[in-house]
Amino acid sequence: MLQPIYRLLIELTNGRWTSAILHKFAKSKSSKKIIPSFAKTYQINQEEMEKSIEEYESLHHFFIRNLKKGARKVDEDPFAVVSPVDSVIEDIGEIEADRTIKVKGKVYSISEMLGNDEAMARYEQGTYMIFYLSPSHYHQIHSPVAGNVVNQWTLGKKSYPVNKIGLKYGNYPLSKNFRKITEIRHEAGIMAVIKVGAMFVNSIETTHAKPSLEKGEQMAYFTFGSTVVLLFEKGTVNLLPNIKPPYHIKFGEKIGTMHGQG
Repeated sequence: MLQPIYRLLIELTNGRWTSAILHKFAKSKSSKKIIPSFAKTYQINQEEMEKSIEEYESLHHFFIRNLKKGARKVDEDPFAVVSPVDSVIEDIGEIEADRTIKVKGKVYSISEMLGNDEAMARYEQGTYMIFYLSPSHYHQIHSPVAGNVVNQWTLGKKSYPVNKIGLKYGNYPLSKNFRKITEIRHEAGIMAVIKVGAMFVNSIETTHAKPSLEKGEQMAYFTFGSTVVLLFEKGTVNLLPNIKPPYHIKFGEKIGTMHGQG
């Protein structure tokens, strides 16, 4: 009973006009007035912000804020795979032989998530990780590895919530939401970084243009909370055994090691 009610409410509040209004407000100077209360509500650590709270011109600029130099450290092990974001790791698992993953009781097709049969075949029986960013998190996205960008594409239109309720009752948000996918060739193989848009505002801005990425280099940023899904080819990564969802993590912290290394 909850699922159809939840979906109806989301459909009514996730249209083009409501998204446009919210997006416009977030970028307006008027939104600056609510930044202090927003920061207080979500207990945002102002000590690590690059600027003082008074310096942000709008809620949008506050969402995509930079951190002070040294606020995060990227693991220096050359074979380490690191978290691309500040987030909660909501799920980790193996991609099934039928190229599906099961998240919060829902079965997701990797084929639908990627919209690319060639890419889909690469990740059969590989590993997936799901990183959820709430509005309280730092919203920039960084590369988990050093490597070359081999493919990038965009899918989807609307965006549904990607929090626990959204994953359980929503309309398959990980494979239907607006999303941008980047594939990176690294020392052990190829991985996919899937940046999934959040409810209301389909804002995922890509910030790198070079054909290669350094580990920890900024790739993109979100407006509002959202999700990053990492897909690894089979046998290319050894994840740390102590990471058990839900697991709070910061950008740059080690999540695993390239297979056969370290």
